[in-house]
Amino acid sequence: MNKKTEIPWYIKLTIVLAGLTLFVFFLIQARSILIPFLFAVFLSILLAPLSSFIERYRIYRVFASLFSVLIGITFLAGIIFFFYIQIVSFAQDLGMLEKRINELFGQFSGFFNAYLDVEPDAQLESAQDAIISFLRDNVEPLTRGVMTAATTVTMFFLIPIYVFLLLLYRDFLKDFFLMALARTERDNKVENILNKVRSVVQNYTIGMFIVICILAVLNSLALTIIGVDHAFFFGVFAAMLNVIPFLGPIIGSILPITYALLTMDSLWAPVAVLASFYVIQLFESNLFTPMIVGQRVSLNPLVTLLAIFIGGQIWGLAGMILFIPALAMLKEVCDEVESLRPYGYLFGKVKTRETTRKEYFLRRLPEFVKGNVKKDGKDSVKKVGKDSAE
Repeated sequence: MNKKTEIPWYIKLTIVLAGLTLFVFFLIQARSILIPFLFAVFLSILLAPLSSFIERYRIYRVFASLFSVLIGITFLAGIIFFFYIQIVSFAQDLGMLEKRINELFGQFSGFFNAYLDVEPDAQLESAQDAIISFLRDNVEPLTRGVMTAATTVTMFFLIPIYVFLLLLYRDFLKDFFLMALARTERDNKVENILNKVRSVVQNYTIGMFIVICILAVLNSLALTIIGVDHAFFFGVFAAMLNVIPFLGPIIGSILPITYALLTMDSLWAPVAVLASFYVIQLFESNLFTPMIVGQRVSLNPLVTLLAIFIGGQIWGLAGMILFIPALAMLKEVCDEVESLRPYGYLFGKVKTRETTRKEYFLRRLPEFVKGNVKKDGKDSVKKVGKDSAE
């Protein structure tokens, strides 16, 4: 009687590592195909309700899909045009920035002479010349490069075509997945997975759009009150970088802080910009995103950060943006498949007493606003936190 031989663990590990290596190699080699297709998948899921709404008025699906794609293109073209105008206006301040840098280096040299009785080193002057020459020689090519990249991404003709075809054949593709993956006709697991994946993408995209709009208003208002020029541009730019968790808000705050330091006489201005962005980010991470995006897109911060870095290494900025919703979709699949549930648990947020209390508060927030919360609401929060800790 033949005994079933078990494969040693090191052979399994070697097979898994080899498979991951081949998968990453495939992602790198096929990036020109996969990146526009994944963007098209997310956009088609986002535009599907609009197309369905148009079809209710007895308009053929082909025209409804085409009209939805045109609306999406118009919206993206408006965003690109806005940044084009703002970047051109920002590039015109190069002469003023050069003058301000000269003044700052002069003040720095005077500080050394007056208080430290030390002559500034020649490296200080070389550093000044290097910064000015960098601004003079690279701002205009950088502006052209940014606009060229944005135009290339926006006008990439494959994305609208993919979106149109995915909207046109969405029922056909759904039937295909049901026929290919469902074991029986009564098996609803595949349909539940597809519905959850669609819901996650829509919640994430629409929720992030609303959060970006709120952050753009708050950032622009704060910069305007402080007195920073191009406040609307810096506010919208920092808000849009919020699609990259953790790193995006940091990168978005560096530019207005540096600009305030170079263009404003008082050192309190960059400090005020830093403080205002920090407070706004606290509201975003603890109130806006949990309430608007919802708990359906709740990912482990550690896994999210790894996804950002891995996506950046594989696909650059597009990977940093695409890997987050892709990871949320993968989590929903893992939660529905019994053998993959441990990985879905790994991707999800860790339930602590603080997070459970926050979820309870956000769930009961409408009742708090209306004043319909019972007197034992505080005790219930404590009980929820105690149960979660146990």
